Amino acid sequence: MSSTTLAAGQTRSSSVVPMLIIGVLFFIFGFVTWLNGPLITFVKLAFNVDDVSAFLVPLVFYFSYFFLAIPSSSVLRRTGMKKGMGLGLFVMAIGAVLFGQFVSMRIFYPALVGLFVIGAGLALLQTASNPYISILGPIDSAAQRIAFMGICNKVAGALAPFVFGALVLSGIDSFDAQVKAAPTDAAREALLNTFAAKIHMPYMVMAALLVLLAIWVVRSPLPEIKPAGANAESDIGHGKGGIFSFPHLWLGVLCLFLYVGVEVMAGDAIGTYGQGFGLPLEETKHFTSYTLIAMLGGYLAGLVLIPRFISQQSYLAVSAVLGVLFTLGAYFTTGGVSVGFVAALGFANAMMWPAIFPLAIHGLGRLTERGSALLIMAIVGGALVPQLFVHLKQHFNFQLVFMALMVPCYLYILYYGAKGHRVGQHAP
Repeated sequence: MSSTTLAAGQTRSSSVVPMLIIGVLFFIFGFVTWLNGPLITFVKLAFNVDDVSAFLVPLVFYFSYFFLAIPSSSVLRRTGMKKGMGLGLFVMAIGAVLFGQFVSMRIFYPALVGLFVIGAGLALLQTASNPYISILGPIDSAAQRIAFMGICNKVAGALAPFVFGALVLSGIDSFDAQVKAAPTDAAREALLNTFAAKIHMPYMVMAALLVLLAIWVVRSPLPEIKPAGANAESDIGHGKGGIFSFPHLWLGVLCLFLYVGVEVMAGDAIGTYGQGFGLPLEETKHFTSYTLIAMLGGYLAGLVLIPRFISQQSYLAVSAVLGVLFTLGAYFTTGGVSVGFVAALGFANAMMWPAIFPLAIHGLGRLTERGSALLIMAIVGGALVPQLFVHLKQHFNFQLVFMALMVPCYLYILYYGAKGHRVGQHAP
């Protein structure tokens, strides 16, 4: 019996428990990742910085994936996926301690280092968990399994701004008014110190929970899966070019880069987008949750439709068209309606990662881990596209900038779903 057949037989009979364990991991890093939206608002006030500096939050967080994805793949080859996931959780715990401590001391750049370390742990987790869930069953239905993981991820993401808002951002409008009305610099600094200190305990608790989860994962019945045996290598990768012999992978890397960019724009930048209309902070602090709720709807639709009624690549193309339409809707409306269209992008974005990732790694065989690492590196799109937005909106209308960035991204994603994923492959 071949290793591919064995892997398929094993996953059909024993994939439920591993899926539940990985689902817990997706919940955890969904919660941590989607804190970035309300953290932008928090950092802007706590450190008294402008939008450009506040958007360093997603910049350093997502850049960690770019720098650490390939080292993560090397670590995973030594540790195996199971121990690697535990190590990733432990690294995240260290980052949470650093971030919580330095923010409470109001030391800006070391606090960003803490976020970078959290992202480093997530890079290790994502480099292991995404290919793991993709090859836990048939590759053609991988989008459906990743959609289930996405539901776990986005339920956590939708909860994160509400939890963070209740613990840290409660009464932020009145507090902002108090800071602006402070009679002296010393009084204003005292208020800001008190505000920043509110983040310390939640992040210490988060660190403790991450350590406990790391121990649980390492001791869990999560099986090891060898990607090379479960993701059969296609006949286009046997040449001397190695990883460069898979053009559909490299086109997928660019696609994932642009996708994460638009996802972060719709999720983390939506609060700043709403503030452009003069909406109060008490409202905008929850806008990320609305995008994540829309994404949940998109995942549920994907679970029902893929692959029974539509292929994952066709659904990707449809999602890209929706992205263009919702972006245009946001541009041609104002106020809450425009924000609603931005939140609706969550529905369009939901099934993009679940479709792009398995399409891009399809047929990589022994190079699956390396290809996965390249795709994880592409998460840096979540750092760069929002940075373009926050810089350009200082010189041009913010709605125009939003549309000019988003529409080309969605058009490329449409190309990849319709044709790009087949480039260099003999099978459709």
